[in-house]
Amino acid sequence: MKKASKFAFFAGGCFWCTEAIYLRIKGVLKVNPGYCGGYVANPTYQQVCSGNTGHAETVKIEYDPEMIDYSTLVEVFFNTHDPTTLNRQGNDVGTHYRSAVFCLDTSEKQIVIDYIKELEKSEDINNKIVTEIKMLEAFYESEDYHKNYYNMNKNEPYCSIVISPKVIKFMEKYNKILK
Repeated sequence: MKKASKFAFFAGGCFWCTEAIYLRIKGVLKVNPGYCGGYVANPTYQQVCSGNTGHAETVKIEYDPEMIDYSTLVEVFFNTHDPTTLNRQGNDVGTHYRSAVFCLDTSEKQIVIDYIKELEKSEDINNKIVTEIKMLEAFYESEDYHKNYYNMNKNEPYCSIVISPKVIKFMEKYNKILK
């Protein structure tokens, strides 16, 4: 009997970038951009970008646990954005661009904590990891025009200048888990 799909929630800066990465992974069934970690119900993109809602741009990843595990998704997350910069990724600045993992249970939380400990011991990270680790309270799906944004807008300057290099770097490093 096939196991039911599972979900993971990551905020690694711009959700267009994070979505573009996870859509390319074997076992990932669906990726929806949205908002987590704030105190306003059903926020709009404009409200979140104002910095007044407390939300982070987040992706909700539906995945098949028989094809990919949560630990691998966590590894990809930490290796495809800078978890040491507070409230920013590159030129994207604001609390809504913070690094965060929203966990569904304590075992997910422990996987994230353990991965951070290992990463901080390694020579790959020179600064303290500032990624927030919280239990998921609510996920609010973004407006439709954000879905599959990179694949639908590859020629837009932000996509070609910021997202494409991240996707290429990811694909080179993680070619064994690509669709």
